[in-house]
Amino acid sequence: MDEKARQQAVVIEEKKAELQESQSGPVENLTQEFFDQVLPKILENFKSQNRGMELAILNQSIKVLRNEIYLEIMGHVQEEIALKMKPDLLSMIRDLTGISRISLKLEVKEEIETGKNKLYTSSDKFNFLKNKHGALAEFQRRFGLETDF
Repeated sequence: MDEKARQQAVVIEEKKAELQESQSGPVENLTQEFFDQVLPKILENFKSQNRGMELAILNQSIKVLRNEIYLEIMGHVQEEIALKMKPDLLSMIRDLTGISRISLKLEVKEEIETGKNKLYTSSDKFNFLKNKHGALAEFQRRFGLETDF
């Protein structure tokens, strides 16, 4: 476990050094453009640790406003995962950017309910298709098709 932690620390230090070389002067505030430069390194780090669920969250919309990072997450499952990865993510961002005053906010986006009914049974599916394609009604009449056995 210690070996893995040391390797991760070395990788973070190398990436921090690369980022500082590419910058011209210290950055006081985290901006969307600066975060977008750092994000590929963060994604690479999570990918190297085989943390797929966290990658799914980080690949969604991320907004940065005045040193606050807003993660858009879908549902309660992703919210739990995001809360667990929050300390690691903030630490990594602080290490890579050198900005210590940042915070992470979660925006839970629920799936939009549509007015359409869910098609669960075979009869529901067949009636939906019958309304969509009128020829199916003729096939049903001519061949005596039934959805319920």
